[in-house]
Amino acid sequence: MTPVITLLTDYGLEDGYVAACHGVIAGIAPEARVIDVCHLVPSGDVRRGAAILAQTIPYLPEGVHIGAVDPGVGGARRSVAVEAGGRVFVGPDNGLLSWAVHASGGARAAYALGNEELFLRPVSPTFHGRDVFAPVAGRLAGGLDPAELGPRVPVERLVTLPAPTSLLRDGSVEGEVVSVDRYGNTQLSIAAGDLQALGVQVGDTLGVWLGRRQVAMPFRATFAAVPPGELVAFTDSAGLIAIAVNYGDAAQRLGLPPGAHVRLSPTP
Repeated sequence: MTPVITLLTDYGLEDGYVAACHGVIAGIAPEARVIDVCHLVPSGDVRRGAAILAQTIPYLPEGVHIGAVDPGVGGARRSVAVEAGGRVFVGPDNGLLSWAVHASGGARAAYALGNEELFLRPVSPTFHGRDVFAPVAGRLAGGLDPAELGPRVPVERLVTLPAPTSLLRDGSVEGEVVSVDRYGNTQLSIAAGDLQALGVQVGDTLGVWLGRRQVAMPFRATFAAVPPGELVAFTDSAGLIAIAVNYGDAAQRLGLPPGAHVRLSPTP
């Protein structure tokens, strides 16, 4: 079976950073198939990177998965490889990998990347994606035992991001903006099942509280079900409630950055 390596970064596409990582992998594991998950994660946005990776991982083959959204690169944070299910996640121990590890069944074992013989030399203090994560992933794809990467790390000591939560109470459901995509669609931590528990169905109208503001919003199957320029709530491809503007930017219009508090309730 062809080994698979996936790559998620905040490197952008304007420079040669992604190509350098591809080149390192090709030199070590030329037989591996590399899948680019995303390279447009907002700079240093660990939470956005974690959400993208976790929501994509169920559709990716088993293999080695690199995450490089790493604002602490060169600092005290450690580099790790985490085994979960049939996958190995490689990246900084800053929480970036934690949601995808959970989505893969939870960490089975973890190792600090301490075997410097596996790295490119010299190692740039600011480009571990190229000099540490890519060569390690290439060697893992070639059959290297993860135990050879470095000392074992107790899985309970891995850095984990607080999971997005929702709370049902008093006939409404509260949550937060998990992420905002390139279209300005705001994905909430509120699952479709939360609205079903409140008796909300497609075709109903929602009361949406954004701090002290309240907005009435149609709940539809897709953003295309409302006229251009209109707000709409719908269930997105991850099974979470999202707020959008058809042919517009909901995050900008409503002032909803990641982490913003939102409350939804049925209207009479």
